[in-house]
Amino acid sequence: MEPLGRIGGATVDVLEVLLGSDQPRWGLEIIKLTGRPSGSVYPLLDRLERAGWVTSSWDDDSERRGPRRRMYVLTPDGAREAVKVCAKAAGRAGRRTRSTPATRPEVAR
Repeated sequence: MEPLGRIGGATVDVLEVLLGSDQPRWGLEIIKLTGRPSGSVYPLLDRLERAGWVTSSWDDDSERRGPRRRMYVLTPDGAREAVKVCAKAAGRAGRRTRSTPATRPEVAR
């Protein structure tokens, strides 16, 4: 498994969706749950797969109508790293919230 190097908000969002389910997720479902555009999510999923964080396979549900779905799931190592990445991102978000300057009451003129 390779380190990701650059980890932005979209990466964290996708990792949180994958961590939040014990079942594989398909691309469009991830797009809807993250609110991120397909032009961000699909390249990100490809990058995660190449790095060994995610594996994918085609859905084999022959009863379902429509095009086949590509299903994504975190690898065991990917899941461990995703937990760390998401916890670190949550910590940064918490620090930004706490360090935001307090609003000052207007001074009467």
